[in-house]
Amino acid sequence: MQLPVRHWLALALLAGLSPAWAQAPAPATAAPDPKLIRLGLILPLTGGSSDMGNSARVGAQVAVEEINAVGGYLGRKLELVIRDDQANNDMGLKHAEELVLTEKVAATVGFCNTGVAMKALDVFQNNQHLLIVPCATGTAITAKYPAAESYIFRTSARDQLQSQFLVADIVKRNLKKVALLVDSTGYGDGGLKDLEAALQAVGLKPHIVVRFKVGVKTLADEMKQLKDSGADALIGWTVGPEQGVISASRAAAGWNVPQYGPWGLSHASAFEASKGAVEGTYVVQTVLPNTFMERNSTFLRGYAKLSKERPIGSMMSAAQTYDSVHLLLRAMFLTKGNITGKTLKQSLENLQQPYRGVVTTYEKPFSSADHDAISANMLWLGTWQGGERTYVYKDDAARASVIRRKE
Repeated sequence: MQLPVRHWLALALLAGLSPAWAQAPAPATAAPDPKLIRLGLILPLTGGSSDMGNSARVGAQVAVEEINAVGGYLGRKLELVIRDDQANNDMGLKHAEELVLTEKVAATVGFCNTGVAMKALDVFQNNQHLLIVPCATGTAITAKYPAAESYIFRTSARDQLQSQFLVADIVKRNLKKVALLVDSTGYGDGGLKDLEAALQAVGLKPHIVVRFKVGVKTLADEMKQLKDSGADALIGWTVGPEQGVISASRAAAGWNVPQYGPWGLSHASAFEASKGAVEGTYVVQTVLPNTFMERNSTFLRGYAKLSKERPIGSMMSAAQTYDSVHLLLRAMFLTKGNITGKTLKQSLENLQQPYRGVVTTYEKPFSSADHDAISANMLWLGTWQGGERTYVYKDDAARASVIRRKE
């Protein structure tokens, strides 16, 4: 049985590693403190995607506090250098350049928005700087560079998997006339391509496709068009607040067809924007709150010490970022102190021991041919019930303690 992280790290300390003394973080403009390992964290902490970003930030902080409590990395404590990209492509690029070229952080965890990530990827790749993407799901993120050469890794489920997963449930329910309501961002463009491919793979075509701009407060006209088309299922593809608008508009139109969506439908902003109309919708999840699972409940308690939000803005963002930091730590230990981008990349691709995380137990999550930690068998169908996320299928809830390892 794998030891909890505090026991695992404590054994490392007993093997000869000395703890670092607590000290105040150095100002951003000061020379890096050699007693600290500085990790970049780029997330949308303000704006419409802030529920994802702030949940991811807290998840990272929970991990860092755990690690530092048992001595950090080879006696050096971890410090997060946090930047707010505001879900803005140019701001994300600016912060990537700053952290990599000026702050010279050891590695970076970041990005919740596909468009922001895509604009910044070259900075990490060209400077051989390791990036773990814990939230953004655009399929192109880990496809831009061949994995053997890439410094980009990911712990979220790419959109290709999410779209296939949703379509599989639609087929299971014998629904055939699928309406697609997709935002007009780059995220929407990629999602639409993945949805069309997933439908084609099962012999279906979109019954109707309607696009819309983010920032809308109602989709009444679009919903009427979709309803009048005779569709028997709806997939909305957008981020949290607009997912809420979709649900609210569908309810207002009295259109009682199953509503599906990617993980953004599970964000607290979707619940708030819909005034609860997201209840009963179907959403892709890698993890759900589950107090009967030790790692899940322990993480939730750690999260509650740093944030009192209820429900958590994005459980998936928080857990995936937490796991990302711990996976990075395990890669760092394999480098034996040489934490350059090249050695971190090689170490992540060749992790020796399984890591029992919140989302899953990661056993060889990455390789030189695959930088996505999540595979199709690791997904759950979730829903909103009583203001919290839960499993759609009772069998899934009963089997949740059986770890789904990467295939």
